[in-house]
This record gives sequence, structure tokens and C-alpha cells, in this order.
Amino acid sequence: MLTICDTHILLFWADDKKRLSVKANEALETENLACSDISLWEIAMLYSRGRINNHAGVTAAAYIQDILLGLDVTVLPITPEIAELAQSELFIHGDPADRLIAATSLVHRASLITADEKLRTIPKLHCIW
Repeated sequence: MLTICDTHILLFWADDKKRLSVKANEALETENLACSDISLWEIAMLYSRGRINNHAGVTAAAYIQDILLGLDVTVLPITPEIAELAQSELFIHGDPADRLIAATSLVHRASLITADEKLRTIPKLHCIW
């Protein structure tokens, strides 16, 4: 079964695995993982703002690629259905990226690994944390 990773889950895995819950860590080890393509942009933005540890001295692209390869994550595009759903009244979350990530999970009928409490309250969205 496909499982979507929220952006912060990818970062926790890369930089501080202790921040992952037991269930999240288990899902990362056993599930078929994917992420929304908006997560790549979010990581690059955080990287450019210096909010991500760059101990290895690599570029943002190399950092992102290492995460994708390390977790064997498939990147899913934002489709018209995802874009439309992300704008629906289903979402109380104001962050457009989080809305797109949650909508990606719903459209793909996939679980979402997230620590985000607002996302975990969305009806029909199965979250792992």
C-alpha cells in the first residue's frame, strides 16, 4: 500500500530520527513510500534559508536526492484533482503545501505519515503518527 510522507517526516528521517514516532519509523521501514512534489520545493526553501543542517556541505538538490534515494520515495505530481481538492472546504489548514500534501494522500487513497495535528483531524485522511 502507498504511504505519503509529509515534508517534515523526510527531514526528521534525514537529520534527527529520534523525532519520529515509533509508528512513523515503522512505516518508513515497511511501506511503499511517496511524497508530493511540493515537498521538494519546501525542502529547497528551508535549505536556502539555512534551516536545515548542511554538515555534509552538499547542494540542496543533492540533499533532497539523498533523502529520496535513501527512503526509496516516489515523487507524485500535483494533478488537477489534487489541486481542486486542496482548495475545498475539507481543509482548515492554511498552509498551501500542507493542503496539497493531504490532498495527495486522499486522491491516492494513501495513508499520510505526519506529526501535524491539524492534518490529523481531517476526516477520511488516515494518518500515521
